[in-house]
Parts: sequence; C-alpha cells; structure tokens
Amino acid sequence: MRRHADRLASHGYLALVVDLYKQRTPIICVAQTFAELRRRRGRAFEFIEAARMELARRGASRSIGIIGFCLGGGFALVGAMTGHGFQAASDNYGAIPANADAILRDACPIVARYGKRDPMPANKDAANRLRNALDSLQIPNDVYEDPRAGHAFMDDYGLFNRYGPCGFIARKVGLSYNGDAAEDAWAAIIAFFASYL
Repeated sequence: MRRHADRLASHGYLALVVDLYKQRTPIICVAQTFAELRRRRGRAFEFIEAARMELARRGASRSIGIIGFCLGGGFALVGAMTGHGFQAASDNYGAIPANADAILRDACPIVARYGKRDPMPANKDAANRLRNALDSLQIPNDVYEDPRAGHAFMDDYGLFNRYGPCGFIARKVGLSYNGDAAEDAWAAIIAFFASYL
C-alpha cells in the first residue's frame, strides 16, 4: 500500500493510507471488515471518514479521491456514493454490490480495473456489471477488464508476488501480479484522476 501511495504522490497527490484492520484481532479482522462493508457502516468507515477529513484539513477539500484494491475496492465503491465527500473513486478488483444501480445512484466518477482471469466468484463479469450500472445511471466511468490479468494483478507483494514462494501457483490460478496489466491500469487511474481531481 505504501508503494501505491508513493506512486500517487509522485503525480502530485497528497496520499493517505487507511489501515482498515487497525485495533482488530488478527484472526478475525478480515471477516469483521467484510461484514462492515456489507452493512455499509462500522469502524472501517469511521477510519475512511477520518482520513477524508484529515485530507480536507490539509487543504484538499475541493478534490478528494478514494482508491482501493480487493476489499478496499469495495470500500472505494461505497465511498463513491453521494454524501461521502469524494470527487472520484478507483475500484480495483473489488466486489460489486448486488444492488449497484441503487447504491451508486448519483455517485462520483469511477475508474475500475478487473482481471479476466480473476477466480473470485464475486468478480465474475464484474466489469460488465459495474459498467452497465454506471452507464445506466449516467455516471462518468472508465471500467475495463484486462484479459491478461487475474485477481490482485496490481499488488506485487507477499507470498503470491512474482518472487514469493507461492508465485507459480498464484499465476496458475489467477491470483498474481501482472506488471504490464498493472502499468496500464495505473496509467488509466492517473489519467482519470487528473480529469476529476
């Protein structure tokens, strides 16, 4: 996440990383955070709002964006909703809410990237579902599914990265970093943010 923040900062953005797992029991933190995303309320949303307020305090109040990856992508989509105070959102392989048409009504502009090889059931045809919802709501968007990529294709870290011990398996099942797809996604995100932030 620090590398992602550094990339945004290199383009002139003030970037703040929110730790959605702060003050949680490690074994159940992911399950609790997913539950909060489904309910669209809870401690993770309080952390995101605190971060947005801090950015506004530092002078970014007219143009604040939100970006997320996987679970964070889902939070970015919810953050795009009217009333959350963001002017652009970037969802990267995050799950699309079943009622996206209702949730995203009057949302801010959204750029999203998915991988065709993503094995996550919730992300099957996610790009088309999100694009169709946003187009029907006339929300400015740039949604794309990269045929070269799987889940987490922008994240080069941990056990599943290109150098990690599980890298070969991850590539076979569609859970690994893809440098070319990642660079294309970043170029689209930076261009989109430049238009709306």
